[in-house]
Amino acid sequence: MNSLALLGRYYAASMRAQLQYPGSAIMLGIGAFATTIIDMLAVWALFDRFGQVQGWRLGDIAVFYGVISISFALADFVSRGFDVFGSEFVKTGAFDRVLLRPRSPTLQLIGYEFRLSRFGRMAQAVLVLSLGAWAVGLDWTPDKIALLAWTVAGGAALFVGLMILQASLAFWTTESLEVFNVLTYGGVQAGQFPLSLYAGWFRNLLIFIVPIGAVAYYPVLALLDQPDPLGAPDWWLPAAPAMGFLFLAASFLAWRAGVARYTSTGS
Repeated sequence: MNSLALLGRYYAASMRAQLQYPGSAIMLGIGAFATTIIDMLAVWALFDRFGQVQGWRLGDIAVFYGVISISFALADFVSRGFDVFGSEFVKTGAFDRVLLRPRSPTLQLIGYEFRLSRFGRMAQAVLVLSLGAWAVGLDWTPDKIALLAWTVAGGAALFVGLMILQASLAFWTTESLEVFNVLTYGGVQAGQFPLSLYAGWFRNLLIFIVPIGAVAYYPVLALLDQPDPLGAPDWWLPAAPAMGFLFLAASFLAWRAGVARYTSTGS
């Protein structure tokens, strides 16, 4: 059985387990849809009061919001094992069993759990993106659809990389890993708005340290056919999501270093 087939079995097992209680799965999805749409309602209230912010319209912000939220929902769907790695694998010693199995630990952690509730967040993000694209008159040509797919893939890679970095830190400490929520959930919040609205030091953080801007700002400008107010060259806008994959590769290097130093829990 190859790795993709095994991952498919992990997925099927996770879906069957959650659908044993379909009412619960549906309610969790509805809950995810309802709680995340509150964020967009707050944005709507802001623009309903002020109209435009530095030339950005509500429809523009809805496109930013939808793209980054779809990316995060996909990443959250496939990275649950890394998200709970410190508490459910290192502390309990379960990672010892993972290492004994003749399969990649990364593959096993990806297949740990696929949460159906994340489809609720994704549905809300797709709805907001669709409405935003309609409001600004975005023409979905094949090039734009390909750019959207490339952008979402780069964003998902970035957020998976953040989850892997969080898991890697658990090899040194299992306490206070929630600090990474500043980068994951905080990154989603920051990516919902154009970088031009932020202070210079914060823009640099979102471009050069945790490249949220590369997967949420520059390519969305290309989708909207707008030049970068900050002066980035036009060729960079559609190429920027590649930074998400580079960040993911760097995260895997940190993960490999952590696995190499792991010495078991002794339990």
